[in-house]
Amino acid sequence: MSAAEQVQLDNFQSIFSLEGKVAVVTGGSRGLGLHAASGLLQAGCSKVYITSRKASACEEAVAALNALPNKRPGATAISVPADNSKISELERLAKEVAKTTDHVDILFANAGATWGEKFDTHPESAFSKVMDLNVKSVFYLVQKFTPLLEAKATRDEPSRVIVTGSVAGLAVGSLGANATYGYSASKAAVIHLTRNLAVELGPRHILSNAIAPGFYPSKMASGLIEIQGGLKAMEAQSPNLRLGKPEDIAGLVVFLASRAASHLNGATIATDGGAMLKAKL
Repeated sequence: MSAAEQVQLDNFQSIFSLEGKVAVVTGGSRGLGLHAASGLLQAGCSKVYITSRKASACEEAVAALNALPNKRPGATAISVPADNSKISELERLAKEVAKTTDHVDILFANAGATWGEKFDTHPESAFSKVMDLNVKSVFYLVQKFTPLLEAKATRDEPSRVIVTGSVAGLAVGSLGANATYGYSASKAAVIHLTRNLAVELGPRHILSNAIAPGFYPSKMASGLIEIQGGLKAMEAQSPNLRLGKPEDIAGLVVFLASRAASHLNGATIATDGGAMLKAKL
């Protein structure tokens, strides 16, 4: 074994480390976003900016994150409330973040919304709201943050864009009385948008990948879980006999943000325990 090969092997111990990285998490005050933010801090990030529409929710999340006992010395979560559905707010968000950092290494575009309604009465206003927040706002979020993502990115240490899609964007989503037509369409669209971003931003040393969660117990998912028979019934439908846990989403986001995923670009990773493979139309 050559000396160069030995160095590479020895360096694998830090392959999942995010030591000193700066991250921004939209929709980070609860659910998947908060779990991911916790993982990012505990993996070594020095700053994790939390943003969502409600200032009080952001402050509560930041307080909980800053109380974590095992983050790196000096690491901090920072609250920057913003309404991600408005382009002007996304511009303000990027400017606010730029006041306390000269670069961003990880942008987790996680803010989203859903709406359940049967086909015949599904309102145009709801469809538009879901598409705007879940697709258009993701594009403009990335656009506004690209200067910060580019600032310190290199070919060997690229910045990361991670987008929350859904298994509903890979297969058929919920139908019937609580059908999620706009949500399913939006998640299919944002997954394909991520592929386009991968090609556009890859040469600028920014990697773009999507995650596609299945059911994770959360405020957004709780109604659908009950409609489909409750937690135990849904667990029984999954090949691994459970739904997602906080560490499942945190681990996946940390992986995609780390050196271990530095050759993934334009990928979509489903995190549903294999439930989508058993889905029946």
